[in-house]
Amino acid sequence: MSENGSKREETKVVLKKSAEKKWYAVYTFPRAEKQVADRLNEAAIEVFLPLQKTYRVWSDRKKLVEKPLLTSYVFVKLHAKHFPRVYTDNGVVKFVSFEGRPAPIPQEQIDNLRLIVDSDAETEVTFENFAQGDTVEVIRGSLTGLKGELIKIGRANRVIIRVDRLDQNIILKIPKPFLRKLNSQ
Repeated sequence: MSENGSKREETKVVLKKSAEKKWYAVYTFPRAEKQVADRLNEAAIEVFLPLQKTYRVWSDRKKLVEKPLLTSYVFVKLHAKHFPRVYTDNGVVKFVSFEGRPAPIPQEQIDNLRLIVDSDAETEVTFENFAQGDTVEVIRGSLTGLKGELIKIGRANRVIIRVDRLDQNIILKIPKPFLRKLNSQ
């Protein structure tokens, strides 16, 4: 009987965990992130839109504005039964999915994003995937034009680049968005 009772308790725990709200990433139309977040928030859906403060310069003025850290993404925390409410929002394109199903985002990743946007760290997002052996070029900053072989990417955006086959490695602190992968010849 105790074994049977234990199985019931395990089933309750499993059911309880599946009934918990989970975070999901929603892909929006370009520049619709804030409007989508506002509308979903008004519909009592928990929303997280990571924003970063940046200066926007026009010909006649300079203004501090908040723009999305991750372009075209809004995060929502909800039960699966509320997916249709999100799908029907005017600016939503789709949920970020894996194997055809909306993919839950771990709470830890949301917490990390919150830490990033709440910090005073300068942040840039890049979609470029670098690998050891890639030929790269610095495209921004004082080292613009420098080309070499990417040997390693370390902590704190430190990269080791082998320059011009001199068999010398130079350790540089270069943000990844400052690098561009060159096609191998």
